[in-house]
Amino acid sequence: MPRKPNSPFRPPQKKSEAIEILDRPARPPRGGRENARDEDAQPQDPNAHLNADPRGPRAPRGGRPQGQARGRNAPTTLTEPERLQKVLAQAGVASRREIEEWVVAGRISVNGLPASLGQKIGPGDRVKVNGKLIPLRFTQRSPRVLIYHKPEGEIVSRDDPEGRPTVFERLPVLRKGRWLAVGRLDFNTSGLLLFTNDGDLANKLMHPRYELEREYAVRLLGELTEEQAKSLTEGIQLEDGPAKFNTLRDEGGEGANHWYRVTISEGRNREVRRMFEAVGLTVSRLMRVRYGAVELPARLKRGMWMEMPEADACKLAGVAAPQRQGQDEKRAKRPPKMHRTTPSSR
Repeated sequence: MPRKPNSPFRPPQKKSEAIEILDRPARPPRGGRENARDEDAQPQDPNAHLNADPRGPRAPRGGRPQGQARGRNAPTTLTEPERLQKVLAQAGVASRREIEEWVVAGRISVNGLPASLGQKIGPGDRVKVNGKLIPLRFTQRSPRVLIYHKPEGEIVSRDDPEGRPTVFERLPVLRKGRWLAVGRLDFNTSGLLLFTNDGDLANKLMHPRYELEREYAVRLLGELTEEQAKSLTEGIQLEDGPAKFNTLRDEGGEGANHWYRVTISEGRNREVRRMFEAVGLTVSRLMRVRYGAVELPARLKRGMWMEMPEADACKLAGVAAPQRQGQDEKRAKRPPKMHRTTPSSR
């Protein structure tokens, strides 16, 4: 077909090689404003505070019936009110323990009145945290879990007075809720770090009563004696109480550096480093390789993250995975992709 006059020839465009980010901003509705990407932003729609449409459920455009939405977050509507702590935790506002503390401090209100511990809320209730309305959807969604290989030189905090890089700068943007870090790693410690958007799951993975085992690869300046190794597995006294390794295995080494593998069922601040310091040895490198049943994938290099498959995330949370069909089932069976997000310039 001849080209129209005065129409410049455009060569075919190559596909972008940019890294795929799972949480792309949603397309704004016709005539509306695009949703804010800031995780703390409030809804722009003046009616967004209503948790239930008084006209009842309506089928979305395209004729797809209600309750048959595609994707891993296809909702299942809850039929009964739920406890305030559970609903806010599932919405990713904070962990259940933090929410309980906020209730006691009077920072949460329901329908204009101070909230109480154990209070149940349902569709139509208006919940505010520090005076700001929280948009709630009474639906049960599959939890999302990110596996991140933290490098040295990043802090596990959203705000740092010293302006150091934070792990949250690497994570994909959530349109609703926020990523909750499961435990912490020191600034100079690398390895496995988990994130989830489910406050209940975060609490389950971190609470001391569950005693989830952590495994570390440790490089020491020097070598442990039999007496030192025995004291570390039988128990030593630190300034904040007794501590011990569940297991301690010699991994060998050359010269002044020697590697060990240790497991521990606690997550106190700098506990592994302080235990070796208590027997007179210095840790020159520390790397977490396992948290509970989750191991650091060998293919996941430093600074990279991947999303845990939906079935594995549901198993980790102890909930039933939704049944997928057709294209959704094929998509769920695909191997997870590795991503590297470049932090924005500070």
